[in-house]
Amino acid sequence: MAAITYDLAVIGAGPGGYVAAIRGAQLGLKVVIIEREHLGGICLNWGCIPTKAMLRSSEVFHLMHRAKEFGLKADNIGYDLDAVVKRSRGVAAQLSGGVGHLMKKNKITVVMGEATLPAKGKISVKTEKGPEDITAKNIIIATGARARTLPGLEADGDRVWMYKDALTPKHMPKKLLVIGSGAIGIEFASFYNTLGAETTVVEVMDRVLPVEDAEISAFAKKQFVKQGMTIMEKSIVKQLDRSKDKVTAHIETGGKTEKHDFDTVISAVGIVGNVEALGLEGLGVKIDRTHVVTDEYCRTGVDGLYAIGDVAGAPWLAHKASHEGVMVAELIAGKHAHPVKPESIAGCTYCHPQVASVGYTEAKAKELGYDINVGRFPFIGNGKAIALGEPEGMIKTIFDKKTGELLGAHMVGAEVTELIQGYVVGRQLETTEEDLMNTVFPHPTLSEMMHESVLDAYGRVIHM
Repeated sequence: MAAITYDLAVIGAGPGGYVAAIRGAQLGLKVVIIEREHLGGICLNWGCIPTKAMLRSSEVFHLMHRAKEFGLKADNIGYDLDAVVKRSRGVAAQLSGGVGHLMKKNKITVVMGEATLPAKGKISVKTEKGPEDITAKNIIIATGARARTLPGLEADGDRVWMYKDALTPKHMPKKLLVIGSGAIGIEFASFYNTLGAETTVVEVMDRVLPVEDAEISAFAKKQFVKQGMTIMEKSIVKQLDRSKDKVTAHIETGGKTEKHDFDTVISAVGIVGNVEALGLEGLGVKIDRTHVVTDEYCRTGVDGLYAIGDVAGAPWLAHKASHEGVMVAELIAGKHAHPVKPESIAGCTYCHPQVASVGYTEAKAKELGYDINVGRFPFIGNGKAIALGEPEGMIKTIFDKKTGELLGAHMVGAEVTELIQGYVVGRQLETTEEDLMNTVFPHPTLSEMMHESVLDAYGRVIHM
């Protein structure tokens, strides 16, 4: 097949790649996107979206058990795990199909296959019909990342699972071990624990959700323990002994190793970038610990070659990837592009209770030398939270004492993954404590706690 020249070729159709392709097409570029597996990438098919669908099922199940508190009756409460999974897969399929429609609508050429970069501006794609050569003035690498596997803890799909196995379970775990308490690990722990699995979480760091503010981590841990989870911090799973119906985990805590039996293990120990077999090193692209090294504009140092999203390093979040995709497409089209600032990107974890944050933790702000004001407000002081039957939670805000700049915001509780955007917008607009104090928040809403937390940072809290 004769080579076609494109203005932009995107390798990978996840939330970074497909968004970059759409924005490029909107700006009049001739665009091709190459995907080896499925449109929408891991996030849409095996990550963010299907996990949220499953967590919603467990949330409703949890609420059904609390019916009496709300003056309601619900008898013989149960669940059908296959039906829960089927709904989750259906949600993912619907959205994946939607991405295909967006590609057609924006006249983007889609090539399914594995890409390599034999030379600058050249892509060779191994498709079902044979090799296809593509020439492009600009190339975006958006190949994402995959779950990290540790020696001896490899998944077998039967008793030891990675995230894909956990999303399409062959059985309902009775006694579950989750290795790793980042967003992925704690979300699966929350889902299966709510459905009745006896759940243990092992974390190598000194606290669960280690990237979050220490106070928020401690609050979340207290809730997880209350829900029946066993949390083991500063602990390492040294080995797994597998048999037909159980896995014996050797867990080391404080230099002492103990054996614990489980029927299922989920490994969630981080991710590695998909950088292999692309031919990047041959082009002179720098790779650091499985991630492509880029500048703030996602440039790799090789003319016309960019890397976005998970493959370009932390934070490993879909919304960061999408925003980078838009920025690079605008840069290529000659527009004025704004670099993405990692400290202005919110992180959201959809466990129960939810956790969300943006900006610096209290410890980080101090480490950077800021003199700070810290405000807190508990859910128990908010009318809407009590009416919802969700009084467990808190909102914490951190300000620069000198300038009033909002340095960070951290939340744990019901719907905080939606609330956090208020502070994200505030940071983007370079808001000060005065702006936030003078903003009128509607009543009765959970968002009023955001206002109260700011007031508390300056000794003006009303409802506490």
